[in-house]
Amino acid sequence: MIHGHEVLDVPGAGPALLFLHEGLGSVGLWKGFPERLAAATGRRVVAYSRLGHGFSELPPGPRTPSFMHEEATTVVPMLIAELGLGEPVLVGHSDGGSIALLAAAALPVSGLVVLAPHVLVEPFALETIRSARAAFEAGDLARRMARHHRDAESTFRNWNDVWLDPAFASWDLRPELPGITCPILGIQGTEDPYGSDVHVQAVRDLARGPVDLLFPRCGHVPHLERPALVESTITGFLEAL
Repeated sequence: MIHGHEVLDVPGAGPALLFLHEGLGSVGLWKGFPERLAAATGRRVVAYSRLGHGFSELPPGPRTPSFMHEEATTVVPMLIAELGLGEPVLVGHSDGGSIALLAAAALPVSGLVVLAPHVLVEPFALETIRSARAAFEAGDLARRMARHHRDAESTFRNWNDVWLDPAFASWDLRPELPGITCPILGIQGTEDPYGSDVHVQAVRDLARGPVDLLFPRCGHVPHLERPALVESTITGFLEAL
């Protein structure tokens, strides 16, 4: 644990990979993806659970629509300094991809891999998030989440309530993207119920570093739905850095 955060740290050489998980994710819910990339690349790999996720401590209070900005500018640099990561490659999925974009705009990093990131709010994605609320309150999502999180209720509410907060409708990272100058790999599933290709296209058009894009035929979790393709693409991207 580092400042209350559950941390996975796999030794290796070269610029480290720092993994930032999705809205309901954790270290464990990467399901071995960080370890597989460590084995494939020989790099040091670090993944952490945000407060209120996995077996990290609970956050001090409910999250607000600014929580991704706060994570990117406080927790990410703290962990980089505490763990001696220097200028890592950030690997972020979904909300973690958004946090990685914000961190890369503010911090010196070697590269950036974003899987299904969000840069704005799409109405159809909010419908999927409303459906997740129904599954949590009346289905078995709460029971399934309890196997992976210290407090499933806190984990769910701190994601779902923020996204469905009316104040979040105007959330937009596009003004931040020109601050990114490192090489970027963006991966967006073509059948993702939480987002279209508008997000990675915005990264391609607005970031000032070189951008490669991959559009696998899959949903919201490319690294688990198309693992061989995603892992080989990321490995190639890292070799070219």
